[in-house]
Amino acid sequence: MEDKQIVDLYWRRSDQAISETNQKYGRYCHTIAYNICGTDEDAEECVNDTWFRAWNLMPDRRPTVLSVFLGRITRNFAINLIKTKNRIKRGGGEAVYALDELEECIPGGTNPEQALEEKELARAIGSFVSGLSKTEKKIFVLRYWYVAPIDDIADQLGFSTGKIKSILFRTRKKLKNYLEEEGLC
Repeated sequence: MEDKQIVDLYWRRSDQAISETNQKYGRYCHTIAYNICGTDEDAEECVNDTWFRAWNLMPDRRPTVLSVFLGRITRNFAINLIKTKNRIKRGGGEAVYALDELEECIPGGTNPEQALEEKELARAIGSFVSGLSKTEKKIFVLRYWYVAPIDDIADQLGFSTGKIKSILFRTRKKLKNYLEEEGLC
């Protein structure tokens, strides 16, 4: 079923919307959540929460690209889940490592001024990523959007883990410089 038809099902409040979404995007959303959470149970919980959230958001919004809309919701649920679990029990996981890697480059915090700059930061990161080479872009997105383990990225692209780490290090350094030039860091 096409995305437009699925969105129309949500707008009509048809229960079929959830089953069609799960059939088309269940695996995609599960992969995103699993890469962040690390367990099938947590990933499944995030995916189910995604369908519920999409159900509640659709009457007010009509997403342009359904896969991105669902992926973002899933990713946010997964990140919130690991943050909650890590507050309870300090531990590791691939997502914690990936987010720690980016922490050096991207300003963070919770004060109101930084919250207002969040959109500008998102725009700047999008602009930065679009200027990367095809390989750098793929590695960056796999690591920091899909939170894929470095070994998996290396296997997928046919590079050594050392090369992937090196590319990520150089890319983060470029990102930090770019954000400093933009006055965001």
